[in-house]
Amino acid sequence: MGGACLMIGAKQLLMASAAFVLSWSHSVEKTGWQENWVVRQDGLKLVEARVRGSGAGMDPGDGARLQDGWWVWPVDGPPIPKLVLAASGATAGGWSLCHDGGCTILGAEPGPPVILQPCG
Repeated sequence: MGGACLMIGAKQLLMASAAFVLSWSHSVEKTGWQENWVVRQDGLKLVEARVRGSGAGMDPGDGARLQDGWWVWPVDGPPIPKLVLAASGATAGGWSLCHDGGCTILGAEPGPPVILQPCG
């Protein structure tokens, strides 16, 4: 998979790979949630999700399997043009966006939404 450019608000993030992982702690259950995304020309595509447990709004998806304490399932939906993350401050520490070059914390403090979208 080739490199990609992801816009995070008004900033560009250049990645050697088009894949990134978005993770956070659920605001009510305080358990981990992770999603694998791919940056494509036609948008952002969610390809896999993982949740450590289940509870309020955290039901594992169709085809989920338990793997190392995480419910893991494939996601096969269409790409979306952008992903809007509400920066409410309600999540414990915001979101962590990790890619081949490291990790960035997004929306840890209350403020305007954080918008992720392909560059251009």
